[in-house]
Amino acid sequence: MTQESQLTRLGLFDARVPRYTSYPTAPHFGGSVTPATFSGWVEAIPAGSSISLYLHVPFCRRLCWFCACRTQGTSSDEPVIAYVKTLKAEIALLKQHLAPGVKLARLHWGGGTPTLLQPDQMRDLAATVFDALPMADGGEFSVEIDPNEVDEARLDALAESGLNRASIGVQDFDPEIQKTIGREQPYELTRRVSEMIRDRGVRSLNADILYGLPHQTRTRIADSVQKLLTLSPDRVALYGYAHVPWMSRRQQMIPSDVMPTPEERLALFETARELFVWDGYQEIGIDHFARPEDSMAVAQRSGHLRRNFQGYTADTAPILIGLGASSISRFPQGYAQNVSGTSDYTKSIRAGRFSTHRGHAFQGEDTLRARIIEALMCDFHVSRAELLRDYATTAERIDSMFTEAARAFEGMVRLDPTGLTILPQGKPLTRMIARVFDAYDQTKAQHSAAI
Repeated sequence: MTQESQLTRLGLFDARVPRYTSYPTAPHFGGSVTPATFSGWVEAIPAGSSISLYLHVPFCRRLCWFCACRTQGTSSDEPVIAYVKTLKAEIALLKQHLAPGVKLARLHWGGGTPTLLQPDQMRDLAATVFDALPMADGGEFSVEIDPNEVDEARLDALAESGLNRASIGVQDFDPEIQKTIGREQPYELTRRVSEMIRDRGVRSLNADILYGLPHQTRTRIADSVQKLLTLSPDRVALYGYAHVPWMSRRQQMIPSDVMPTPEERLALFETARELFVWDGYQEIGIDHFARPEDSMAVAQRSGHLRRNFQGYTADTAPILIGLGASSISRFPQGYAQNVSGTSDYTKSIRAGRFSTHRGHAFQGEDTLRARIIEALMCDFHVSRAELLRDYATTAERIDSMFTEAARAFEGMVRLDPTGLTILPQGKPLTRMIARVFDAYDQTKAQHSAAI
């Protein structure tokens, strides 16, 4: 039996499963986590500890049709100016609830388009963050940069504020594909912005590229990957495009009849993967690649690779606080998400209270199952000894769960005294194997394709 026929037998090409950037996943968040809950979790952060911070800027000058993120278009700066004012008020509110000496291990600005901010806004916002939470030694400040919406002055402001990792979205360099997905971004522009970033001493550059786009072929994705490699990114995220027009209205602008089949999507992924590996990149989890010296590759080799709402990360801080509309925070106690609408978010912050409107407090086997899923997604292996050491469980309980997965994916996983391992031929099924350990109702949301 060929690998493709085995994958067909196991349902890879039909499955829709979570990306497992959290467990439980966001569709299972509820209203029991309130602003008071969030405040209590923040106040429980020990003095002198290190945490991570995510700042969400939900505005874009244009709305790319392929994107399913929570964003809104704006042709003027007024909404952005007002939003930054609210962000600063939220930072001040957070500072009031933090114990002394808490520092930042990671700071990430995402969106949307954070580079919509004007240079003085960038400096002011960064100064506000660092006044509340100074950067720890070796800390990382990263920003998502849209090559279509950045210039020398804004890059100067970010560099002066401490930017040391930048992330640029590429998606694909083919002009027809760019036009079809509403994201026209010439290679020459992307190359020029990459050089501008490097010229400012930013030590690390990330890039995102998509497979499974309309009109995409193996030849076209190979050409885009080879162009991307000329930029020498330190990390690359090779995401599968999730075509969900029933959830994201703007995706209705993309004709469904020019989308690749699931089998073609796998071939597109493999084509890109081979090119990255041939160029010396280390495979990270299911969809990332990194230079061997990059901190993410180092984290994988040392067993410290983790997964959060931005995907794979070398960040081992136990707490991630999300600021801004729709942002999600992760605490040892659970998850908390801010209200999505910018008007409701602003109303809450201006009233002097956090805008938490839903989340999930860990209960039962949540943390055990979360660790199993994260280990599978990051390392393709779950250590039996680690689970027995770190979680309130029994060998019988672990063996029962492992055996269920081994039976469901016979020939794709190995079960031995050390734990459960996904074999090389089973890696395309990783999200499906992880789903075996998901105890929540998986029909509650329509997830993206498994490949």
